[in-house]
Amino acid sequence: MHPILKMTLQRLGLGLLTLFVVSLIISGAVEMLPGDLAQEILGQSATPEAVAAMRKQLGLDLPWHERYLAWLGDTMTGDLGQSLASGREISNLIGTRLGSTLFLAGLAAAISVPLALTLGIMAALYRNSLFDRGVNVFTLSAISFPEFFVAYILILFLSVQAGWFPSISNIGTDTSFFEQIFRTLLPAFTLTAVVTAHMMRMTRAAIINLLASPYIEMARLKGLPPNRIIVRHAVPNALAPIINVVALNLAYLVVGVVVVEVVFVYPGLGQLLVDSVAKRDVTVVQACSLVFAATYILLNLTADVLSIVSNPRLLHPR
Repeated sequence: MHPILKMTLQRLGLGLLTLFVVSLIISGAVEMLPGDLAQEILGQSATPEAVAAMRKQLGLDLPWHERYLAWLGDTMTGDLGQSLASGREISNLIGTRLGSTLFLAGLAAAISVPLALTLGIMAALYRNSLFDRGVNVFTLSAISFPEFFVAYILILFLSVQAGWFPSISNIGTDTSFFEQIFRTLLPAFTLTAVVTAHMMRMTRAAIINLLASPYIEMARLKGLPPNRIIVRHAVPNALAPIINVVALNLAYLVVGVVVVEVVFVYPGLGQLLVDSVAKRDVTVVQACSLVFAATYILLNLTADVLSIVSNPRLLHPR
């Protein structure tokens, strides 16, 4: 068996085990929250008899482990079940929301990845210059602030004062493609400010680390210009760590959008997760958590495979 295929199968098996642990933790955590869905539906003035009847109707009167095992068995057959709060199929709920979340993450990636790689290469090319120091200060400042703070700052300046972008990203199925991009730009800028620093600094560090290599010294002795040395010789050999950090930040863009979606009222999977936690809709919370965990695992696996393809020596660590 090919080593890369063997590693991929091993990681997939470990990923399935991770998904099981995640589902167990999420189910137990939601179970420990005060109140339940029956009380949320009927309100605080409901009688204990009415709450008990509603709990029986929703299946909440069963022990936690029985409900979890029943849900796990259905999930393994591909049936995510129905939302306890709305009665809708969870697969339909998640399908639309997941598309919106992926659109936001894709737009943020289209902005942040080229920007981070360009800044990283230029910072390495002009190492210790005013540009290098300025970029480092700016990116470290951006990453030091939490997402919600960056989001509110962008809303204040770009939406309230300048009026360039809407402060609420209200998109729907009837929204045109370019209108959806326009309404999603502000949350995309928020995510870009957070993830660009990681990718930029890793790109810069990987290239600077290679500049002391013998073949780089030979290229310098031959009289090659610095920009050609970096682009033609340093960057291809620095692809493994760069691909790794880019893929990890792409995973963060997908699973780390919860706060950003809540701030901008963006109709994505993160907003659905927060709403479901507030309603104690356990089945939807578990399904959303599994989607986020599976996305993170698959993108981590993709990062490992692409790193090995770009640098086969990683298959044989010393």
